[in-house]
Amino acid sequence: MTVEAPDDTRTRILRAALDLFAEHGYQRTSLRQIGERLRLTKAAILYHFPTKEHLLTALVEPLVADLETLLDTAEAGPAERARRTVLEGWVDTMLTHRRPLGMLFHDIALITRGDTYHRLMRIAMRANNLIAGPDAGRRERVRAVQAVAMCSDPVVFFTDVPDEVLRADMLDGVHRLLDGAPPGDHPAATGDGGGAASGRRRPGRPRAMSPEQVEAARRMHAAGSHSADEIAAALGVSRATVYRHLDPVVAK
Repeated sequence: MTVEAPDDTRTRILRAALDLFAEHGYQRTSLRQIGERLRLTKAAILYHFPTKEHLLTALVEPLVADLETLLDTAEAGPAERARRTVLEGWVDTMLTHRRPLGMLFHDIALITRGDTYHRLMRIAMRANNLIAGPDAGRRERVRAVQAVAMCSDPVVFFTDVPDEVLRADMLDGVHRLLDGAPPGDHPAATGDGGGAASGRRRPGRPRAMSPEQVEAARRMHAAGSHSADEIAAALGVSRATVYRHLDPVVAK
């Protein structure tokens, strides 16, 4: 006879709740519906989660915990790497929890009560400070807040974009905000002529990719899941640009 693990029922409840919240929304999903899907009584649900809000909080907890761990790591590491650690780690964390985030987008206000809300506020302030850097002025602090949004919001709005493509685009955008154009993306470097001072670029697709986009292109090509044309379309560059950044042997 198989003995049910102590937390197995709780895990099943969370999975069913996530499915139903995604299908119908938090407000339109009842504990009775969750119980019916699992063939459990409402009392069995209440044993693990006294209220529906407790379910929502439990679904948010892994995301909150991972963000706290990320910031602990960034604060413990070299100060000069803190910003990059936060930015890349934040994007990766958001993508890891992509499905719960999509579900929570419409109901996130419901967690504004209690400890979870205060933890999220502390997380946001810590991230802003690490991204802005020591002795940051108003403009740097504003851009740090914008950077956190750029590393979060696209995960909810671009649900049809593959993880590796969205990751590259998000990091490309946030580096442009904080540092200007990524290395190799200036007019002089891309052969557009006129130098950076002219501020003019040729029309059409960019001829260079950011380091994050190059990494995404190589992963997609190595996995064999996308053709060169599909990679180019996903990253918004030409096919020739994709081939120029792939390993010459692999690209054949």
